[in-house]
Amino acid sequence: MIKITYSTLLVFSLFFCVPFAGFAQDSIKKQPKKNFISRYINNVLNDTVSKERSQFFVFPTVGYRPETGVEFGVTPLYIYYANEDVNNRLSEMKAYSFFTLNGQYGIRMSHALYSDKDTWFFLGDIDFEQFPLKYYGLGGNVPQKNIALVDATQIRIKERVLRRVLENFYIGLETDFRSLSNVSFDPAEGTDEIDFELPFGADGTTNFGLGVGFVYDERHNVLNERDAFFSEFAYLNYNPFWKSDVEYQLITLDNRIYKKVGENNVLAAQLYGEFNFGGEVPFNQLSYMGGESLMRGYFKGRYRDRNQIAAQVEYRFLPLKLGFTDRLGATIFTGVGEVFNDWDELQVNNVKWSAGAGARFLIFQQKDVYLRFDYAFTKDDSNFYISIGEAF
Repeated sequence: MIKITYSTLLVFSLFFCVPFAGFAQDSIKKQPKKNFISRYINNVLNDTVSKERSQFFVFPTVGYRPETGVEFGVTPLYIYYANEDVNNRLSEMKAYSFFTLNGQYGIRMSHALYSDKDTWFFLGDIDFEQFPLKYYGLGGNVPQKNIALVDATQIRIKERVLRRVLENFYIGLETDFRSLSNVSFDPAEGTDEIDFELPFGADGTTNFGLGVGFVYDERHNVLNERDAFFSEFAYLNYNPFWKSDVEYQLITLDNRIYKKVGENNVLAAQLYGEFNFGGEVPFNQLSYMGGESLMRGYFKGRYRDRNQIAAQVEYRFLPLKLGFTDRLGATIFTGVGEVFNDWDELQVNNVKWSAGAGARFLIFQQKDVYLRFDYAFTKDDSNFYISIGEAF
């Protein structure tokens, strides 16, 4: 389902305004500041904030989804260098909060924060949502049409607290809290009743995973890296000993490489894996495919199973050489992936694919941060994505 948003209108308005921004900059400076909105737009177009200073950006969104009806949201972003020292790595905090006319609501926050001298690294996500989730079933061969809507209250708090022990190498604590409550499986549109066996965790669970993370991180700009290598190995143990309803283990592998091509272009690639073992896993904690970052084009949770392997490659033109502006960019990308229960089920002919292209607007010139607009398609569906910073 295509989602139309005010942020989409914002993106296009910025794209149309940028070619004239350079010509109008002198006249803008001569005009008196009228109000907050005009100053805000001027700051976005001209970005006169020096590189070392922190910056804040926020834009509203309005959309429609069959599961939620009309949806209103706000997306803020805060970026900074610790102690305003550009030799430190760029830290970022972003969020998305929304509510709908059907009484559904949620907030999603993520952060990648570096301390002074990059000694400490805090990497995490916080999600709180009350809205229905499309459920297609379990495995890599489920039908294209969702078979149920899952209405539930979902909470997830994932945090890594990492300490640098060698150059670019961090070790630390990883935690993952998951709560699914007030769960109901409702028949999908066009069906009258549930005619399948409910998955494990359908009554709701509260779980806590505790483990260790090893991270090698050369990135200086987590929102738009141009020449670096990143690798994370994480082990989490969900155990009743620390008040978890389930007992199993999870290993996550995330490897990314960024290579500069010529003066402006970047070739980026990612190899990602999630592997659950040792016990039964609630359906909401299984590895899933889709979303705005990995295997774009698939609905988030389109495929779910115990394990997942996915890879993606993206070529970025940042910026495009257009002559009249240096604030527009573009990307092309493709990805392959699969979810599976056992390794003997992993077959090449079942691998899923996605592909797409995107446009970029250089929102923070001094810090090399872009507003992205991606369109991705798969054999099942297609989706638009709008966010700040690259997908990976």
